[in-house]
Amino acid sequence: MSELFYSFFKSLIGKDVVVELKNDLSICGTLHSVDQYLNIKLTDINVTDAEKYPHMLSVKNCFVRGSVVRYVQLPADEVDTQLLQDAARREAHSQRQ
Repeated sequence: MSELFYSFFKSLIGKDVVVELKNDLSICGTLHSVDQYLNIKLTDINVTDAEKYPHMLSVKNCFVRGSVVRYVQLPADEVDTQLLQDAARREAHSQRQ
C-alpha cells in the first residue's frame, strides 16, 4: 500500500500542502519531493502557529521524516478520489492473490 501512497504523493509535487506532525506542529509549504519512506521535502514554508514556534519563522525549506507525520492536507481540487479508490482496490486485490 505504501507504493500507492508514494506514487500518489509524487503526483502532487509542486502543489501546496499542509503537513501536521505528531508534535502538533503544522507546516504549510510546496511539496518539493517525496521518497519511498514518505519522507517529505517542503519549500517556501511557514508554520500555522508562528507564536508557538517562533524559531521556525526563519526556516524556508525543510525535510520531514515520514514517521513523524500525522496528517497531510492536500488541495481538494488536486485529488481524484475515484482514481485513488480504484487503485487501492486493485492493489488490495492483487495482494490477496
